[in-house]
Amino acid sequence: MNVRRVAETYAHSARGILLFFRVVGLEFRHNFAFVSRLACFFLAGCLLFAGLARPQAPPQQQQSPTPPPASNHPPPAAQTPPAPQTPPAAQIPPAHPTFTVVLDPGHGGTDDGARGSTGAVEKELTLALARATRIQLQQQGVRVILTRDTDVNPSFDDRAAIANAPRLAILISFHVSSTGQVGTARAYSYLFSTNAPDADAPSTEPAAQSSGTLASRLIPWETAQQAYGDTSHRLAEFIQTELVQKFPGSSASSTAFPIRDLRSIAAPAVAVELSSVSVKDAHALDPMIALLAESVARAVTEFRPSYDTGMR
Repeated sequence: MNVRRVAETYAHSARGILLFFRVVGLEFRHNFAFVSRLACFFLAGCLLFAGLARPQAPPQQQQSPTPPPASNHPPPAAQTPPAPQTPPAAQIPPAHPTFTVVLDPGHGGTDDGARGSTGAVEKELTLALARATRIQLQQQGVRVILTRDTDVNPSFDDRAAIANAPRLAILISFHVSSTGQVGTARAYSYLFSTNAPDADAPSTEPAAQSSGTLASRLIPWETAQQAYGDTSHRLAEFIQTELVQKFPGSSASSTAFPIRDLRSIAAPAVAVELSSVSVKDAHALDPMIALLAESVARAVTEFRPSYDTGMR
């Protein structure tokens, strides 16, 4: 609403007021002051009404920022980060096989072995010897396996299989003689007969003539010990040296003899025999068990460095 329209509205309203006062008998010239004041109030009311009635402009909405114009060029391809480089695997040297002592208590089960008149039984004494030697060796940190730890009788092949399983092992078989000077002991290595096949001689079998064949690398079960004859003899000498110090009257050197327990062992193998079950008191052999175990354990400790080094 502008000023012109307000003025027109005021003029029409003023004429209406004058007409009203004429009707009620009032003259404009006699009541000019009153009419002027009334007209001023009326004009003020019209102006106030015009201000309130003016339409309010709608609130302007906040415009979101205009996105930049799209580029015609394709977006750059995402760069693939380089794959992390895997450090080269550390070269771990092959583990050296664990040195193992296989103790073989002779006889067992239904096989009593030698039996004395006073009740000494070989199978019981050999098991006691093996257990006492195991304790001595384990105290030195040596891994020990028994071919039997109860009253059973494994076959020769079963005993040999146990001894041949470890990669670095020796076997010591225990026996007690039926005769001989009581309180003596002797170590044995295996003795092959003169007509036994030579392990170092070339084979004449057709399958073994071509180098690298499986047959050329197989060790005959019946002559497995032959390749270890020298090492077994050396181990027997170490043991015999210790036995002489603990058992007076014992032989100064070991003996080679074809003991069946040793023939199929593909490792250094010896037999140790204590004399004898022919004692007046069966308990007279008990103190000898501890002495023999100490002697064998000490001999193994002295023998091991040379054998361990030769097998590396």
